[in-house]
Amino acid sequence: MSLTFCFVVYSMLLVTVPVYGLELGASPLMLGVILSSQYLLPFLLAIPLGGVVARHGGRVTLLAGALVMTGGLLLMQILPGYYGLIGGQLLIGLAHLQMVLSAQTIISSLATGPKLEGYFGWYSTWLSGGQVVGPLLAGGWIHWAGGVDNLFLVMAGIALLGWLSGLALTGDATLGISVTRKQTGFRAQAGLIRNNTGVQVSIAITVAGMFALGVYGSYLPVYLDSLEMSAVMIGVLVSLRSGVSMVIRPFIPKIISAVGGREKATILALCTLSGGLVCMGFAGNALVIGLLSVLVGLGGGLTQPLSMVVLAESVEREQRSGALGMRLMANRAVHFVAPLMFGAVLGVSGFRLSFGLSGLFIALVVVVLMWLQSQQRFR
Repeated sequence: MSLTFCFVVYSMLLVTVPVYGLELGASPLMLGVILSSQYLLPFLLAIPLGGVVARHGGRVTLLAGALVMTGGLLLMQILPGYYGLIGGQLLIGLAHLQMVLSAQTIISSLATGPKLEGYFGWYSTWLSGGQVVGPLLAGGWIHWAGGVDNLFLVMAGIALLGWLSGLALTGDATLGISVTRKQTGFRAQAGLIRNNTGVQVSIAITVAGMFALGVYGSYLPVYLDSLEMSAVMIGVLVSLRSGVSMVIRPFIPKIISAVGGREKATILALCTLSGGLVCMGFAGNALVIGLLSVLVGLGGGLTQPLSMVVLAESVEREQRSGALGMRLMANRAVHFVAPLMFGAVLGVSGFRLSFGLSGLFIALVVVVLMWLQSQQRFR
């Protein structure tokens, strides 16, 4: 439940930050800088934070993350303009990483095989629920208030609800384990990514999926605004992707079984993501954009739980927090780079080429992933 509130705030920002940036007169490249700033600290600190979570347990680090998120939102409210916006994005990015890493570490120790697929499916379902609600709340507030106004203050209150929910965690979530820097540090993760095919597959899935969702989440509101759609419609279309992901995630074990295993499910999901993005820039009305958002939701709904399951089953318990931190570092690196790349291309070529190249990049990752899978098949 704590992560649901976290993702409500996170997804509200997907609508609020681009709209606020446009209100400030930000260029496409400046908007890319603002959107990317949230992922800078997570990229630098994900692996060290993995060691912190392992030593101190998920509950403490999750609660600390909720308080940092609240502080970042209050900074945006108190300090208007680019400085407050970028400063708040930096704090929120770090807090979001800390809360997600804490939750994933707790869940990854609960089971293996299809049961773990189910646990991560339900975990992702609750997160998607937050992602459905968030854009609707943000779009509705902006429409009602005629602008961003005090929306960051409302988000700070929601982040505090996440902190209160985290207080209910008990049992293993409160316990840390004894780990060394050799097990959780940068060298340990570099060794895993060189020698562990399961980790390589997980990172490849993460890179492709997060690139797609980073581009979609950051620039779809801008694209829809350029089509002169209302804030409410923008919120609905941004939420649609999350809604589709939420609906399918409880059925991930059955989907994997139906298509013939994790390999085929992964390739199918990434091809769906690629197709949805390639066509997005050619869509000019809400119905077509909605159908393409469904494709992105289907692909994204499968890729991220699969990448977590593959990683969790590929490493020992003592290495798990650090390895999850490395996965999240790759996740945030892609989130940091994707808006900048998209913004730079958008500034000179428009939405069609920008979305098209994004989809082709994911197709290239699919080729790399198929090669990795040929080295060592996973169930």
